[in-house]
Amino acid sequence: MSETEAGVAGSGLDRLASVNLNLLVPLLAVLEERSVTRAAERIGLTQSAMSHAVGRMRRLFGDDLLVRHGGVATLTPRALELIAPLRAVLQQTAELVDFPGFDPATDRRVVTVAMTTSTAFVLGPRLAGLVAERAPNATLRMRTIAVPTESTFTEHGVDVVLLSEAYASPHPRERLYDDRCVVVASPRTRPDATALELLTGEPHIVVDSERRVFPYGVLDEQGVNYRVGQRISDFLLVPYLVARAGGVALLRYRVAAAMRTLLDLRIEEFPFPIPGLGIDMVWNPNLGDQQFIAWLRQLLFDAARP
Repeated sequence: MSETEAGVAGSGLDRLASVNLNLLVPLLAVLEERSVTRAAERIGLTQSAMSHAVGRMRRLFGDDLLVRHGGVATLTPRALELIAPLRAVLQQTAELVDFPGFDPATDRRVVTVAMTTSTAFVLGPRLAGLVAERAPNATLRMRTIAVPTESTFTEHGVDVVLLSEAYASPHPRERLYDDRCVVVASPRTRPDATALELLTGEPHIVVDSERRVFPYGVLDEQGVNYRVGQRISDFLLVPYLVARAGGVALLRYRVAAAMRTLLDLRIEEFPFPIPGLGIDMVWNPNLGDQQFIAWLRQLLFDAARP
Protein backbone atom coordinates (compact mmCIF):
# COMPACT_ATOMS: atom_id res chain seq x y z
CA MET A 1 0.00 0.00 0.00
CA SER A 2 1.38 3.40 -0.93
CA GLU A 3 1.68 6.27 1.53
CA THR A 4 -1.21 8.03 -0.22
CA GLU A 5 -3.44 4.98 -0.02
CA ALA A 6 -2.50 4.46 3.60
CA GLY A 7 -3.33 8.10 4.37
CA VAL A 8 -6.78 7.81 2.80
CA ALA A 9 -7.50 4.57 4.65
CA GLY A 10 -6.26 5.98 7.94
CA SER A 11 -8.42 9.10 7.63
CA GLY A 12 -11.59 7.05 7.42
CA LEU A 13 -12.41 8.30 3.92
CA ASP A 14 -12.36 4.72 2.63
CA ARG A 15 -15.34 3.92 4.88
CA LEU A 16 -17.43 6.64 3.22
CA ALA A 17 -17.64 4.49 0.10
CA SER A 18 -20.12 2.29 1.97
CA VAL A 19 -22.27 5.24 3.10
CA ASN A 20 -25.00 6.85 1.02
CA LEU A 21 -24.18 10.52 1.60
CA ASN A 22 -27.52 11.51 0.07
CA LEU A 23 -29.02 10.47 3.40
CA LEU A 24 -27.43 13.44 5.15
CA VAL A 25 -29.91 15.95 3.71
CA PRO A 26 -33.03 14.11 4.94
CA LEU A 27 -31.27 13.44 8.24
CA LEU A 28 -30.74 17.15 8.87
CA ALA A 29 -34.35 17.88 7.90
CA VAL A 30 -35.65 15.30 10.40
CA LEU A 31 -33.40 16.57 13.18
CA GLU A 32 -34.45 20.18 12.65
CA GLU A 33 -38.15 19.46 12.13
CA ARG A 34 -38.44 16.67 14.73
CA SER A 35 -41.07 15.18 12.47
CA VAL A 36 -40.77 12.68 9.63
CA THR A 37 -43.86 14.15 7.97
CA ARG A 38 -42.69 17.77 8.04
CA ALA A 39 -39.16 16.79 7.02
CA ALA A 40 -40.51 14.88 4.01
CA GLU A 41 -42.59 17.88 2.93
CA ARG A 42 -39.60 20.19 3.38
CA ILE A 43 -37.28 18.35 0.98
CA GLY A 44 -39.86 16.83 -1.38
CA LEU A 45 -39.75 13.14 -0.37
CA THR A 46 -42.65 10.81 0.32
CA GLN A 47 -43.19 9.97 3.96
CA SER A 48 -42.32 6.31 3.35
CA ALA A 49 -39.04 7.28 1.65
CA MET A 50 -38.21 9.59 4.55
CA SER A 51 -38.99 6.87 7.10
CA HIS A 52 -36.75 4.46 5.18
CA ALA A 53 -33.92 7.04 5.18
CA VAL A 54 -34.28 7.60 8.93
CA GLY A 55 -34.11 3.87 9.54
CA ARG A 56 -30.88 3.61 7.57
CA MET A 57 -29.31 6.53 9.42
CA ARG A 58 -30.32 5.02 12.77
CA ARG A 59 -28.47 1.86 11.84
CA LEU A 60 -25.47 3.83 10.59
CA PHE A 61 -25.11 5.86 13.81
CA GLY A 62 -26.27 3.09 16.13
CA ASP A 63 -28.70 5.54 17.74
CA ASP A 64 -32.48 6.14 17.68
CA LEU A 65 -31.87 9.85 16.87
CA LEU A 66 -35.58 10.76 17.16
CA VAL A 67 -37.76 9.21 19.87
CA ARG A 68 -41.29 9.80 21.09
CA HIS A 69 -42.31 10.21 24.72
CA GLY A 70 -46.00 10.63 25.41
CA GLY A 71 -46.70 11.82 21.87
CA VAL A 72 -43.86 14.37 21.93
CA ALA A 73 -40.87 13.84 19.62
CA THR A 74 -37.47 14.53 21.16
CA LEU A 75 -33.90 14.23 19.94
CA THR A 76 -31.38 11.96 21.58
CA PRO A 77 -28.14 13.49 22.92
CA ARG A 78 -26.30 12.03 19.92
CA ALA A 79 -28.78 13.66 17.53
CA LEU A 80 -28.30 17.06 19.20
CA GLU A 81 -24.55 16.73 18.71
CA LEU A 82 -25.02 16.05 14.99
CA ILE A 83 -27.04 19.12 14.00
CA ALA A 84 -24.40 21.87 13.97
CA PRO A 85 -21.62 19.89 12.21
CA LEU A 86 -24.13 18.40 9.79
CA ARG A 87 -25.41 21.82 8.74
CA ALA A 88 -21.84 23.07 8.31
CA VAL A 89 -20.82 20.05 6.20
CA LEU A 90 -23.83 20.33 3.91
CA GLN A 91 -23.32 24.06 3.46
CA GLN A 92 -19.64 23.54 2.58
CA THR A 93 -20.61 20.79 0.16
CA ALA A 94 -23.09 23.07 -1.59
CA GLU A 95 -20.35 25.69 -1.98
CA LEU A 96 -17.86 23.07 -3.18
CA VAL A 97 -20.03 21.88 -6.05
CA ASP A 98 -20.87 25.51 -6.84
CA PHE A 99 -24.65 25.27 -6.74
CA PRO A 100 -26.41 28.42 -8.01
CA GLY A 101 -26.72 31.10 -5.35
CA PHE A 102 -29.87 31.85 -3.41
CA ASP A 103 -32.65 33.00 -5.74
CA PRO A 104 -35.73 34.18 -3.81
CA ALA A 105 -37.89 33.89 -6.93
CA THR A 106 -37.44 30.11 -7.06
CA ASP A 107 -36.03 28.96 -3.70
CA ARG A 108 -38.29 26.61 -1.74
CA ARG A 109 -36.52 26.70 1.60
CA VAL A 110 -38.11 27.18 5.02
CA VAL A 111 -37.18 30.59 6.43
CA THR A 112 -37.16 30.30 10.23
CA VAL A 113 -37.21 33.36 12.50
CA ALA A 114 -37.42 33.07 16.30
CA MET A 115 -38.83 35.88 18.44
CA THR A 116 -41.08 36.59 21.41
CA THR A 117 -44.83 36.68 20.90
CA SER A 118 -44.81 40.45 21.34
CA THR A 119 -42.19 40.93 18.62
CA ALA A 120 -44.15 38.56 16.38
CA PHE A 121 -47.24 40.69 17.01
CA VAL A 122 -45.35 43.76 15.79
CA LEU A 123 -43.42 42.26 12.85
CA GLY A 124 -45.28 39.07 11.97
CA PRO A 125 -47.92 40.34 9.53
CA ARG A 126 -45.56 42.53 7.50
CA LEU A 127 -42.81 39.90 7.55
CA ALA A 128 -45.23 37.26 6.27
CA GLY A 129 -46.42 39.60 3.52
CA LEU A 130 -42.88 40.41 2.38
CA VAL A 131 -41.83 36.76 2.25
CA ALA A 132 -44.93 35.91 0.21
CA GLU A 133 -44.18 38.79 -2.14
CA ARG A 134 -40.41 38.37 -2.57
CA ALA A 135 -39.98 34.59 -2.13
CA PRO A 136 -43.31 33.11 -3.30
CA ASN A 137 -42.11 29.48 -3.11
CA ALA A 138 -40.56 29.74 0.35
CA THR A 139 -42.25 28.95 3.66
CA LEU A 140 -41.99 31.35 6.58
CA ARG A 141 -41.82 29.68 9.98
CA MET A 142 -42.04 31.92 13.03
CA ARG A 143 -40.99 30.26 16.27
CA THR A 144 -42.09 32.08 19.42
CA ILE A 145 -39.68 31.80 22.33
CA ALA A 146 -39.32 33.34 25.78
CA VAL A 147 -35.57 33.35 26.43
CA PRO A 148 -33.31 32.03 23.63
CA THR A 149 -30.66 29.43 24.39
CA GLU A 150 -27.99 27.77 22.28
CA SER A 151 -30.49 25.00 21.53
CA THR A 152 -32.65 27.59 19.77
CA PHE A 153 -30.09 27.43 16.97
CA THR A 154 -29.09 23.77 17.14
CA GLU A 155 -32.43 22.07 17.78
CA HIS A 156 -34.89 24.16 15.82
CA GLY A 157 -33.06 25.12 12.64
CA VAL A 158 -33.53 28.82 13.34
CA ASP A 159 -31.89 31.18 10.84
CA VAL A 160 -32.06 34.31 12.99
CA VAL A 161 -33.26 35.22 16.48
CA LEU A 162 -34.84 38.62 17.11
CA LEU A 163 -33.62 39.39 20.61
CA SER A 164 -34.27 42.20 23.07
CA GLU A 165 -31.14 44.14 23.94
CA ALA A 166 -31.88 43.27 27.58
CA TYR A 167 -30.82 39.67 26.91
CA ALA A 168 -27.21 38.63 26.40
CA SER A 169 -25.99 36.48 23.51
CA PRO A 170 -22.58 34.92 22.83
CA HIS A 171 -23.01 35.65 19.12
CA PRO A 172 -22.66 38.96 17.21
CA ARG A 173 -25.79 41.06 17.04
CA GLU A 174 -27.09 43.97 14.99
CA ARG A 175 -29.87 46.41 15.88
CA LEU A 176 -33.07 45.83 13.92
CA TYR A 177 -35.15 48.60 15.44
CA ASP A 178 -35.26 50.80 18.53
CA ASP A 179 -38.15 50.81 20.95
CA ARG A 180 -39.04 52.32 24.31
CA CYS A 181 -41.21 51.70 27.33
CA VAL A 182 -44.58 53.46 27.58
CA VAL A 183 -47.50 53.54 29.97
CA VAL A 184 -50.77 52.08 28.66
CA ALA A 185 -54.09 52.63 30.35
CA SER A 186 -57.80 52.25 29.81
CA PRO A 187 -59.39 55.10 27.83
CA ARG A 188 -61.84 55.39 30.72
CA THR A 189 -59.15 56.82 33.00
CA ARG A 190 -59.33 60.52 33.87
CA PRO A 191 -58.26 62.42 30.72
CA ASP A 192 -56.14 64.98 32.55
CA ALA A 193 -54.27 62.38 34.64
CA THR A 194 -50.54 62.37 34.01
CA ALA A 195 -48.57 59.18 33.37
CA LEU A 196 -47.24 59.28 36.93
CA GLU A 197 -50.77 59.71 38.31
CA LEU A 198 -51.91 56.73 36.25
CA LEU A 199 -49.04 54.63 37.62
CA THR A 200 -49.83 55.52 41.23
CA GLY A 201 -53.63 55.62 41.02
CA GLU A 202 -54.52 52.60 38.83
CA PRO A 203 -53.99 48.89 39.60
CA HIS A 204 -51.17 47.41 37.52
CA ILE A 205 -51.47 44.39 35.23
CA VAL A 206 -48.13 42.60 35.04
CA VAL A 207 -46.66 39.45 33.52
CA ASP A 208 -46.33 36.75 36.16
CA SER A 209 -42.74 35.59 35.71
CA GLU A 210 -39.56 35.20 37.72
CA ARG A 211 -37.86 37.87 35.62
CA ARG A 212 -39.00 41.31 36.72
CA VAL A 213 -40.10 43.78 34.06
CA PHE A 214 -37.25 46.26 33.70
CA PRO A 215 -39.06 49.61 34.25
CA TYR A 216 -40.42 48.56 37.64
CA GLY A 217 -36.94 48.80 39.08
CA VAL A 218 -36.90 52.43 37.96
CA LEU A 219 -40.23 53.08 39.71
CA ASP A 220 -38.82 51.58 42.90
CA GLU A 221 -35.69 53.75 42.67
CA GLN A 222 -37.88 56.82 42.24
CA GLY A 223 -39.97 55.90 45.29
CA VAL A 224 -43.18 55.53 43.28
CA ASN A 225 -45.93 53.70 45.12
CA TYR A 226 -48.01 51.36 42.96
CA ARG A 227 -50.29 48.37 43.41
CA VAL A 228 -50.32 45.18 41.33
CA GLY A 229 -53.92 44.22 40.64
CA GLN A 230 -53.48 41.31 38.21
CA ARG A 231 -50.75 38.85 37.28
CA ILE A 232 -51.08 36.89 34.04
CA SER A 233 -48.78 34.55 32.13
CA ASP A 234 -49.46 35.72 28.57
CA PHE A 235 -47.77 39.01 27.65
CA LEU A 236 -50.18 39.89 24.84
CA LEU A 237 -53.16 39.66 27.19
CA VAL A 238 -51.85 42.64 29.15
CA PRO A 239 -53.00 45.44 26.79
CA TYR A 240 -56.25 43.57 26.08
CA LEU A 241 -57.14 43.40 29.76
CA VAL A 242 -56.11 47.02 30.31
CA ALA A 243 -58.38 48.19 27.50
CA ARG A 244 -61.36 46.04 28.49
CA ALA A 245 -61.07 45.73 32.28
CA GLY A 246 -59.19 48.90 33.26
CA GLY A 247 -55.90 49.43 35.00
CA VAL A 248 -52.45 50.36 33.81
CA ALA A 249 -49.40 48.51 32.42
CA LEU A 250 -45.90 49.05 31.06
CA LEU A 251 -45.33 47.94 27.45
CA ARG A 252 -43.01 48.44 24.52
CA TYR A 253 -44.30 51.31 22.42
CA ARG A 254 -44.51 49.35 19.15
CA VAL A 255 -46.52 46.59 20.81
CA ALA A 256 -48.88 49.17 22.29
CA ALA A 257 -49.20 51.01 18.97
CA ALA A 258 -49.99 47.79 17.11
CA MET A 259 -52.52 46.79 19.76
CA ARG A 260 -54.17 50.20 19.58
CA THR A 261 -55.25 49.42 16.00
CA LEU A 262 -57.44 46.68 17.51
CA LEU A 263 -58.41 48.16 20.89
CA ASP A 264 -59.25 51.53 22.39
CA LEU A 265 -56.05 52.07 24.35
CA ARG A 266 -54.45 55.12 25.95
CA ILE A 267 -50.66 55.49 25.55
CA GLU A 268 -48.53 57.87 27.62
CA GLU A 269 -44.75 58.32 27.79
CA PHE A 270 -42.92 56.80 30.75
CA PRO A 271 -42.40 59.63 33.28
CA PHE A 272 -38.70 58.99 34.00
CA PRO A 273 -35.66 58.73 31.70
CA ILE A 274 -34.72 55.11 31.00
CA PRO A 275 -32.60 53.29 28.39
CA GLY A 276 -34.23 52.04 25.22
CA LEU A 277 -35.55 48.55 24.60
CA GLY A 278 -34.26 47.81 21.11
CA ILE A 279 -34.61 44.55 19.20
CA ASP A 280 -31.47 42.97 17.71
CA MET A 281 -30.82 40.33 15.05
CA VAL A 282 -28.66 37.40 16.15
CA TRP A 283 -27.79 35.04 13.28
CA ASN A 284 -27.32 31.32 13.54
CA PRO A 285 -23.52 30.90 13.73
CA ASN A 286 -23.77 27.72 11.61
CA LEU A 287 -25.55 29.49 8.76
CA GLY A 288 -23.06 29.99 5.94
CA ASP A 289 -25.26 31.05 3.00
CA GLN A 290 -24.22 34.69 2.74
CA GLN A 291 -26.57 35.50 -0.14
CA PHE A 292 -29.53 34.23 1.86
CA ILE A 293 -28.40 36.10 4.99
CA ALA A 294 -28.10 39.37 3.06
CA TRP A 295 -31.57 38.89 1.55
CA LEU A 296 -33.24 38.03 4.86
CA ARG A 297 -31.43 40.85 6.64
CA GLN A 298 -32.84 43.41 4.20
CA LEU A 299 -36.27 41.79 4.42
CA LEU A 300 -36.26 42.16 8.22
CA PHE A 301 -35.20 45.81 7.97
CA ASP A 302 -38.08 46.44 5.55
CA ALA A 303 -40.52 44.63 7.82
CA ALA A 304 -39.37 46.65 10.85
CA ARG A 305 -39.65 50.02 9.16
CA PRO A 306 -42.47 51.99 10.85
